[in-house]
Amino acid sequence: MSVENIKTVAVIGSGTMGSQIAMVSSLGGYQVFLHDSSEESLKRAETQLHGHMSRWKEKGRISEEGYQDAFARLVFTSDLAQAASHADLIIEAVPEKLELKRQVFEQLDALAPKHAILATNSSFIPSSKIVDVTKRPEQVCNMHFFHPVLVMQFVEVVQGPHTSEVTAKTAYQFCKKIGKTPVHMKKEIEGFIANRILNRIIEEAFYLVENGVATIEEVDLACTKALNHPIGPFALLDLSGLDIGYYNAMDKYKETGDEKDLPHPLLRERVERGDLGRKTGKGFYDYTEKAATTK
Repeated sequence: MSVENIKTVAVIGSGTMGSQIAMVSSLGGYQVFLHDSSEESLKRAETQLHGHMSRWKEKGRISEEGYQDAFARLVFTSDLAQAASHADLIIEAVPEKLELKRQVFEQLDALAPKHAILATNSSFIPSSKIVDVTKRPEQVCNMHFFHPVLVMQFVEVVQGPHTSEVTAKTAYQFCKKIGKTPVHMKKEIEGFIANRILNRIIEEAFYLVENGVATIEEVDLACTKALNHPIGPFALLDLSGLDIGYYNAMDKYKETGDEKDLPHPLLRERVERGDLGRKTGKGFYDYTEKAATTK
């Protein structure tokens, strides 16, 4: 299947990532179904997307007509069959839990047209760990968007050993059509490119704080002012959600049994008390105050 054959897109999971992937797909001219089993989550996603697009209108980034057309192409649904049954490309964006993703892919494989591409937006889990629950291995790949999707241009399209060249190229071209800057990774590796580099930075950041060399604020300051990063590693973890890194580490630990793969205590203690970053108001920083302060 070529990119010209993609007319309808389904995005599974209406969290921040999924809802914004759906929005950029709709802005790219595609008919889009955004699915979530939670009606509350769907309503929240719709409200947030209207807020984002309203701000785009105010800044002149989108016209009133463009705004209306984008939402006319976007359907919010809790019916998985409605979302998947006519989709040419399905992008899964559920929480970073391997078993959950496998369950979703098994359902999608049964519901989606035989020609449809099934992609996971996972930031760490390669599609080779999911593909065996489907009957279309050559049409399964990773399409890893970056948060926030409405702003970030980069997408990692990962061709697993099971993924056909046609599927990877079609996913790559789709990303270009919706205004993103993709890379086509022809060799699958956990964490892909950007997160493997970022993880080394985060490991060192944890080490510096844990050993009293620097505070959380000082590490972030060094990265933004000395290395010219747009955001420090701790602030970035808060933005992305601490639970994402936590679940990725736990999945890795379950696979290896190596205690070195367990979530770092600085991360684990926050996740266990429900402080997941910006989305809960607290993480490594406190967002309930006007000025963020280190916890």
